[in-house]
Amino acid sequence: MNVAVEGLSIEERVKRWGRELGFDAIAITGTDLAREEARLLEWLGRGWHGEMDYMARHGVRRARPAELVPGTVSIITARLNYAPPEARDAWEVLDDPAAAFVSRYALGRDYHKVLRAKLQALAERMTEALGPFTYRVFTDSAPVMEVALGSRAGLGWRGKHTLLLSRDAGSTFFLGELFVGLDLARDGPVGAHCGTCERCIRICPTQAIVAPYQLDARRCISYLTIEHPGSIAEELRGTSMRRWPWSATSR
Repeated sequence: MNVAVEGLSIEERVKRWGRELGFDAIAITGTDLAREEARLLEWLGRGWHGEMDYMARHGVRRARPAELVPGTVSIITARLNYAPPEARDAWEVLDDPAAAFVSRYALGRDYHKVLRAKLQALAERMTEALGPFTYRVFTDSAPVMEVALGSRAGLGWRGKHTLLLSRDAGSTFFLGELFVGLDLARDGPVGAHCGTCERCIRICPTQAIVAPYQLDARRCISYLTIEHPGSIAEELRGTSMRRWPWSATSR
């Protein structure tokens, strides 16, 4: 679709509206995640999802957007940065005995509500311009492969730690999606810029990143402190774990 609105295509308008609503980046992709589906099945087969039974329960539906929301043709992906540039250095806070460290993403209002409201507002602006169409908003609220979609749309590239990376925001941002029943022009992926760097692998205190682009969630601090229902294994309780400045989530 290439509907002109005020001299701009609808895709250009969508991105402008997204920026006006406070998103740091907006991009568009399709629904084909066949390659990512194969990786997902391999990861599940290794049991690296641990106690996250819902990962296996949803299975391949996670990689098939058109099955999750029938009628979906395109996916608008949105990025919202959460690390303020004036924030105090994380290691400095950790070394301050008079200060407590709270993950940067948890310092503000619940991001689920923030992103959902912004994406809903974007959908309403699109409806005003185009008329009614099928859509659904997602913010870490359903089996959606956010990193894969963001990577395909060019919001960043998948780093060796398996998160989405952006040259101007690192991986300190939230992702949200708007599944739409509109055939929109797709954006292309960007090149990876990790090169030979493996700092994320070396610094991971529990060695959860077992190899480039491979994460064993059972060892991940984010999993252990949020998803894991039992006690943390003694071998993963070292002092280095307390030195980790932020959660290695896929936000």
